[in-house]
Amino acid sequence: MAKKEARIEPLFVKSKVREYIKGKGCNTSSGVLDGDTFNSIIMDLLDNAVRRAQQNGRKTVKARDL
Repeated sequence: MAKKEARIEPLFVKSKVREYIKGKGCNTSSGVLDGDTFNSIIMDLLDNAVRRAQQNGRKTVKARDL
């Protein structure tokens, strides 16, 4: 039996993402909101920001780190 991976809680509000995309005249597929891709992109962005803050000797992640 395959091992089930623990799901990571989304770092975004699904309804707000759907609303934003709809405001641009498009629909949202379930794969965008229920998949791991969007969450992975957000986590990569945040990981890079944390790394940059640490490299600059700070514990506070600032907008300029993004």
